Amino acid sequence: MENIKPLNGIPDIIHKGMKKTEPKKTDFSQMIKNAMKEINTLQIKADKAIEALATGESKNIHQTMIAIEKADISFKMMMQVRNKLLEAYKEIMHMQF
Repeated sequence: MENIKPLNGIPDIIHKGMKKTEPKKTDFSQMIKNAMKEINTLQIKADKAIEALATGESKNIHQTMIAIEKADISFKMMMQVRNKLLEAYKEIMHMQF
């Protein structure tokens, strides 16, 4: 065991070239706004895919269905988050101090 040398240089090699940055701080409202923008973008993409399929511009029904499902799932998730937030708000409002 005396012949084993510590690997002091390994962390420097691993992190070489990587920037050390602080974690990005965003407030809750900004996080919700970003999520809403992303969901809206998915809805728009789904609408465009449906339109392209309906006009014959696109023949790829698989990509259209994937776009629709992504938009649907993201919207349903947003609604569940909204419902949980409303439940939490109501619970806080019923608390007695």
